[in-house]
Amino acid sequence: MAATMERQPEDLERILADRAPVETAAARIAGRRVFVVGTGTSFHAANQGAYFLRLAGVDALAVSAADAALHGPAPTRADALVLLSHRGTKRYTSEVVEWARAEGIPTVAIGGIGAPGADVETVEQEKAGTFTASHLGALARLAQLAASLGADLGELGRVPGAVAAVLDGPSPDVEVPERGLDFVGAGPNAWTAAEGALKVREAAHLFTAGWATEQLLHGPAWALGSRDALVSLDGGGPGAERLGELGDAIEKRGARVYRFAAGAPDLGEALSVFPLTVVVQRIALDFATELGTDPDNVRPPEWDVIGL
Repeated sequence: MAATMERQPEDLERILADRAPVETAAARIAGRRVFVVGTGTSFHAANQGAYFLRLAGVDALAVSAADAALHGPAPTRADALVLLSHRGTKRYTSEVVEWARAEGIPTVAIGGIGAPGADVETVEQEKAGTFTASHLGALARLAQLAASLGADLGELGRVPGAVAAVLDGPSPDVEVPERGLDFVGAGPNAWTAAEGALKVREAAHLFTAGWATEQLLHGPAWALGSRDALVSLDGGGPGAERLGELGDAIEKRGARVYRFAAGAPDLGEALSVFPLTVVVQRIALDFATELGTDPDNVRPPEWDVIGL
């Protein structure tokens, strides 16, 4: 996990210099409603990707792969599918992409280098199960896709430097709490919060949760007290003030609140997801190191009987 995280600026530089496959993909889905589908970390990226696409005026929605396969909603022939899967082997993402292509639905599969059926590749296959570089790689491809369709996300060329600054900077210095740890963010960083909770659970085996500001405020925040901690992820934007107010209120209840901003204030809310994702990756790795867990192995043997 640590070695993969360190290479992220280099991976992003390479991806952002490679526009041809994304331009082809943009032409394939242009003018259609777009379903962005994934599982786990890729579902978090799907939600942020749908946000990027909506900034281009695209009618885009994120759907978990299991829902798209089993319950709906699912794309029709009038729609398009953007499918996210680093390895291209998970059960429901594979089912959805195979079904969509058989139905003649315009499809773009974003995945790791060498992933089966990937139209747009991201990074080399990760050895650690705590996907880090592949997640930022997918986000970079989604940002390129949105920009190709007209979204003004900010200067994509500044993203590798912003990521490097977090990796090269001081430790986030978040202490393992006595009891609970929550992550919270507004707008697209609600999904950065969800990714932080997932990464800490995978890497350090701690009970954590990730929230959007309003979801934490209306009920769950009542459980936070002196034995707990909150990581607040501020990417700017219209929800920043409300996020700050909530952090202040939770702090008054005795919880430890750690506040992180995007680093470069003029990076913009959309691109803030990149450096803030690296913040939560570092927290997860620090916790794993402190607690002696293996952040590279996230598949218990009991999972072997379940088709992932």
